[in-house]
Amino acid sequence: MPRYSVVLFDMFDTLVRFDPARLPIVEIQGRRIHSSAGRLHALGGEAWPETTLEEFYEALIESFREAEQRRAADHREIPASERLALCYARLGLAPGSVSSALTQRLLDAHMASLAGAAEPLPGLLALLDWLRGRARLGVVSNFDYSPTVRRILEALGVHERFETVVVSDAVGWRKPEPAIFQAAFDELGVRGEDCLFVGDRADIDVLGAKRVGMAAAWLNPGRSALPAGLPAPDFDLPGLPAVRPILEKSS
Repeated sequence: MPRYSVVLFDMFDTLVRFDPARLPIVEIQGRRIHSSAGRLHALGGEAWPETTLEEFYEALIESFREAEQRRAADHREIPASERLALCYARLGLAPGSVSSALTQRLLDAHMASLAGAAEPLPGLLALLDWLRGRARLGVVSNFDYSPTVRRILEALGVHERFETVVVSDAVGWRKPEPAIFQAAFDELGVRGEDCLFVGDRADIDVLGAKRVGMAAAWLNPGRSALPAGLPAPDFDLPGLPAVRPILEKSS
């Protein structure tokens, strides 16, 4: 069995997960909803003084759905600033009418809310401690705003463990496209066959990893069946601690 000198991880639902209960609460039509919409609506009042909170919330949700549809079509990333532009358009705002400074404040507020809702998956910190000195580490993540990924890793005190953190908004392509993995290879100076990739999505992480010659470890705590038509992972893991035996056996 080959030795994996590099372990690359997916970020969300692999290293960390979002706990919606930790997001701010906003009341929409009598419902208490966990969302950053209230903070963003208040911050942007100067740009949309006649827009109600309910209208803003709907525009924000629809912009997210539109961005997801576009991403699914060709795996091109829609950066967070572009998604906010979709929201502005749904509010009927003219292109360019919202200043770049206000857009940045909105991004900062939204991403701070998301970062505050992130928590490590069980076994993460112990695994990273064990991997220190045994393998080079990196993160390859689909996400629309790199600073949030880095902020979460820094808040957990683990950012320095990873030699590279490659996020799709910086590359322009999302997993399973080869370009995002290649960006990590280029930064580390390695080949796919040197690496083990760990991720929770068979259709994105396993498929993408196998396309570029990596061994794929599917984080599958629910013990789900592999969807039809996808390549089988090299390892089917019940949790993050199961990464350790792979490295022990391959050394």
